[in-house]
Amino acid sequence: MAKTQLNVRVDEGTAQVARERATARGMSVNRYIEELVRQDAGEIGHTFVEAAGDFMKQYEALFAEEFGAEREGRRGAARESGTREGRR
Repeated sequence: MAKTQLNVRVDEGTAQVARERATARGMSVNRYIEELVRQDAGEIGHTFVEAAGDFMKQYEALFAEEFGAEREGRRGAARESGTREGRR
């Protein structure tokens, strides 16, 4: 991806904190600030949700095979006994 230079003015205290946090994470200040902007824009969360959705699609049949019948059995039993779960 092409990069664009962005110049930002901050007070010295903010600059020092950015340097310290970047160093603690083992990354450059540029990368640190880029990560903060991505987090703020929700890109990381969106990527996580997409990956989780892909995972569930990929393993949906396996989960249904492993847990589906057992869960349905419990729901059926609850319906027969008239419990709250059975009324959903």
